[in-house]
Amino acid sequence: MYSKHIIVGNVGSDAELRYTPSGAAVASFSLATNKKWKSADGTPQEKTTWYRVSVWNKQAETVSQYVTKGMKVLVEGEDIEAKVFTGKDGTARANLEIKAQNVRFLSGRTDHTDNASVETSAEVPF
Repeated sequence: MYSKHIIVGNVGSDAELRYTPSGAAVASFSLATNKKWKSADGTPQEKTTWYRVSVWNKQAETVSQYVTKGMKVLVEGEDIEAKVFTGKDGTARANLEIKAQNVRFLSGRTDHTDNASVETSAEVPF
């Protein structure tokens, strides 16, 4: 069996790059999706779902250079895994984690040196 997930959302944290003991690069960042609707009585409703995205190998190095908080990205991956844990307040919580096969930059990022907009709209293959 095979499943493919496509998530489009806003990056919640700059991508962080690290290396495994064997030398493989892995970048991770958070991604939020938002859904807005009106209930039957007309009250506006909103739901935000957070994902933890991991990107591996050469693609991880590229993602770590360009993915910054606030960008809009599209992430393609095969598996979404829910990891349950207990929060600091004692309540049960869950993380949704996806291992990205492709990351596509849908919006530009701001160059922090001169506040100029740098457009990045390219697919980074796995």
